[in-house]
Amino acid sequence: MPTMKALVKTAKGPGNIELQDRPIPRIARPDEALIEVLAAGVCGTDIHILHDKFPYWPPVVLGHEFCGRVVEVGPEVTTVKVGDRVVGEPHTRACGKCYLCRTGNRQICPAKRSPGWGIDGAFARFLVLPDVLLHKVPDAIPDDEGAMIEPAANVVQDVLLRTGVQAGDVVVVLGPGPIGLVAAQCARIGGATAVVVAGTGQDEDLRLPTARKLGFEHVLNVQQDNVAERVSRLSQGRGADLVIECSGAEPAVNQAVQLIRKQGRVCVIGMTGRDKINFTWDAAIFKDCRIDFNISTAYECWDRTIALLAAGALNLKALITHREPLANWRKVFDDMEQHRGLKALLIP
Repeated sequence: MPTMKALVKTAKGPGNIELQDRPIPRIARPDEALIEVLAAGVCGTDIHILHDKFPYWPPVVLGHEFCGRVVEVGPEVTTVKVGDRVVGEPHTRACGKCYLCRTGNRQICPAKRSPGWGIDGAFARFLVLPDVLLHKVPDAIPDDEGAMIEPAANVVQDVLLRTGVQAGDVVVVLGPGPIGLVAAQCARIGGATAVVVAGTGQDEDLRLPTARKLGFEHVLNVQQDNVAERVSRLSQGRGADLVIECSGAEPAVNQAVQLIRKQGRVCVIGMTGRDKINFTWDAAIFKDCRIDFNISTAYECWDRTIALLAAGALNLKALITHREPLANWRKVFDDMEQHRGLKALLIP
């Protein structure tokens, strides 16, 4: 049986990740496509799985962010053909029958088992997905940037389609990692008058300079700069219309409430990784603000993200700091965890 190298979470518990020889997957259903992975992105979820802090069903091949080429299709596949480059929504095994699925929210179906933690994923030469989850990638988008469509689609979903940006908004992004830097670009795309990107001292070497290279004028270090004063000045004393929280850090979560204007909006993207945090509940009540929690991607954001990327409105190339073979996964994971990079790609 033909085999391929794959990065596998072999068992429950911290660690337990190995590069293994695994059988090349086969199409099992008539609506499935076999996809050769051209590039795959390392997500914070993969790091959480390494440390046993995210649900998963081992043994399982990791990785859910990818760009690939279709090499074989089942007889009922209609949305793609052999040779097409594609990305895929990670919503496999959604039941299609529950209330959430039937109201168009398959991304949060309780039965969902995504590639990379619920079924075998993209840190391998090949993976199989049903064609209903695939989106074609136009020639204008290189493979590396295609592999970043999934995380970018999350941000487009959260910032542009769910919480929303209005022309003239003053927007604050807390947490200048890859997600935060895409969020800042989405705020600009949505018509924000001013976008403040705020980080900490550990972001000074790479993340905050990248924000400046992306053209953002108001790039601040919360340990050195008075963010509230800058926001007040930009908003004529009202406060931010929208705060996008991308860090998951407890101080930043509470700072979002401090910075928002009355009846403003908070878009929550960052996960804390903790069971609970201290939160300024009453302060949020007195702000009369709206707080939107977000997870995963619905259908519409994928094609919108692809269109924005193809048109040059989103710059994802500037965020790629690592491009390594699967064999170098340990160093890549460590660099990402220690903030020695922004976005890492593994090339099977």
